[in-house]
Amino acid sequence: MTRPDILMTAPMHPAAAARLDQRFALHRLWEQDDPEAFLRSHGAVIRGIATSTLYGRVDDTLFARLPALEIVASFGVGYDNVDAEVAATRGIVVTNTPGVLDEEVADFTIGLLLATIRRLPQAERFLREGRWPHGPFPLSPTLRGRRVGILGLGGIGKAIARRLEGFDVAIAYHGRTRQEAVAYPWHPTPVALAAACDTLIAILPGNAATRHIVDAAVLKALGPNGVFVNVARGSVVDGEALASALEDGTILAAGLDVFEDEPNVPPALLTSRNAVLLPHIGSASEYTRAAMGALVADNLMAWFENGHALTPVAETRF
Repeated sequence: MTRPDILMTAPMHPAAAARLDQRFALHRLWEQDDPEAFLRSHGAVIRGIATSTLYGRVDDTLFARLPALEIVASFGVGYDNVDAEVAATRGIVVTNTPGVLDEEVADFTIGLLLATIRRLPQAERFLREGRWPHGPFPLSPTLRGRRVGILGLGGIGKAIARRLEGFDVAIAYHGRTRQEAVAYPWHPTPVALAAACDTLIAILPGNAATRHIVDAAVLKALGPNGVFVNVARGSVVDGEALASALEDGTILAAGLDVFEDEPNVPPALLTSRNAVLLPHIGSASEYTRAAMGALVADNLMAWFENGHALTPVAETRF
C-alpha cells in the first residue's frame, strides 16, 4: 500500500509523530537543510500537512507550492494560523483539535485568574527576595463578590463558567448571539459586558472579526477595579491600550497567557507590576498535548482511509 506523503511543519508531540511515521511518508520540514529546496523538489507529492502555530501562517503561498494537498491538520483549537477560507476555495480540508483541551484550559484559566487577583507571582518574588522578615506582603484584591464576564462562551468558555460557579461569583457573557440554553445573562457588545462586570475573561477565536475586540473602550468600561484575563489569542486585545490601562490605573490588573507577536512580549507589559505574564501554556500539560497530537494523527488517518475528517473547521465542512 502506498503511503501518502505528509509534511510536518514544526515539532509536534512525539507520540503523534510516531503514529504518523508508521502510517505515512512523513517529512519534517524543520529538519531539512534547505526547506525551500525541499518544497521545490517534493512539493508536488505532499498530500497532507500537520502544522501548528510554531510554524507560522499556512496560507495560499504554501498551498500554491503543494498542488496535491488535500488536508491541513492543525494542532490546537484555534486555527488562525491557517487560511481556512482560501483552503476551502482550493478544496482543501482544514481540521483542528477541539474538545480535547477544553478542561485543561479551563483549569488553567482559573489558576491564572486567582494568581492575577491574589498577586501570587508577586508574593513569591517577595519571599524569594528575602523581604518577608522586614514586613508582611501587602494585602491583595479578592475574587469574593466579583462579577465575571466571559467573552466567548464556546466549549472552553462553558467549562470556565462551570468552574466559576463553585466560587459563588456572578457570571455573564458576550457572544455573537444569545444562547437560548444558557442561563447566564447575555450582553450584546463587549463594552456592555465589561460595564456589567469587574472581571473579564477572553476566550474567543482569533480572527479578523475579533482583532482588538478588547480595546480602550472595553477596558475603560471594566473600570479601576477591573481584572482582564486573556487565554484566547493575543490579537483579540489592543496591546497598546492594555499597557496604557495598566499603567494609568484604568484597570487594576491583567493575566495574560497569549500575545499578539509571540514569543515577543511588549516591553511595557514586561515592566508592569500588576500583570501576570505566562508563555502560552494554557494547554501545555503532557496529558493534553498528547491528546491534541492524537487528534491531529486521527484526522489525517481518517481522511486517507475513508475520505472524512473527524473535526473539520466550519469553513471546510464539505
